[in-house]
Amino acid sequence: MTILNIVILALIVLLVIPRLIPAKGVRQITTATLKNELKDKGKQFIDVRTPAEFKGNHIKEFKNIPLHQLAEKSAQLSKDKEVVVICRSGMRSSKACKILRKQGFKQITNVKGGMSAWR
Repeated sequence: MTILNIVILALIVLLVIPRLIPAKGVRQITTATLKNELKDKGKQFIDVRTPAEFKGNHIKEFKNIPLHQLAEKSAQLSKDKEVVVICRSGMRSSKACKILRKQGFKQITNVKGGMSAWR
């Protein structure tokens, strides 16, 4: 393996691994657990997929705030209530959780597997 290959591999690892690690202080739940929490009025349910994805299939308790709009629209959310975030697979929702942490939200939950795991 050449030095260039090692450098490229190291860069890939440095760029990809942080995206796969859940945000610190974010609760991770399965879709089975989510089903038990949907009636909780003390929680805010946010779907960060695109409007087209949301329109195609969504969970009625969830409000659509696309990931690219989350930072600017987070003021619509209460920091006093838990925010439960979902996307298609769990990747965008994990990123959304990190954005919400930076915005000062303390109670954040990511749905592992996202809508792909929803049955």
